Amino acid sequence: MPKDLSPNLILNAYARGIFPMSEARDDEGVFWVDPERRGIIPLDAFRMSRSLRKTILREPYDIRIDTNFAGVIEGCADRDETWINDEIVAIYMDLFDAGHAHSVEVWDGDALVGGVYGVTLRAAYFGESMFSHRRDASKIALAYLVSRLKFGGYQLFDTQFLTDHLASLGGIEISRASYHQALQAALSGEASFLRQPQTVSGRQVCSE
Repeated sequence: MPKDLSPNLILNAYARGIFPMSEARDDEGVFWVDPERRGIIPLDAFRMSRSLRKTILREPYDIRIDTNFAGVIEGCADRDETWINDEIVAIYMDLFDAGHAHSVEVWDGDALVGGVYGVTLRAAYFGESMFSHRRDASKIALAYLVSRLKFGGYQLFDTQFLTDHLASLGGIEISRASYHQALQAALSGEASFLRQPQTVSGRQVCSE
């Protein structure tokens, strides 16, 4: 990664609708992406299946915020194919240290079993990646994340691309032009990822 690829440069790139990726975990290169079609989850359209709602209400796991950001990134990168290389890990750790990146973590006792991480900029949240080592752990993390974004006043939840998994939760795909309009609106607003308390009940998450 170039030495001048700083947190400020990354944030400026997000503000212009582009983000960095790598070809693979062992690839030293980083390139910029500006998709023609962009995935987002409208915060008022997030969908939970009946079974997911029942699981969340049972509260089988502990949900924590920002207690092991590095572990979440490593969990996301620990797969056969990944765009997260060492340089990506390093720069997002810098963003976390600067207060512009956050993780929602799913814990089973002392084990980190799922989570999602992303970047915050004013009223926009840019979701980067998620992982799951237990059934529905990533979906649970997303549900708690959406609750936090709504509580914090966020206007845009950017997922970069749309997958079948995200579509099942209410994700949609919009044009680049529509995305840039939504992004500019979010960048003119204010939000706080940490406004919601650390501890949130499953009932609260399901009622929103």
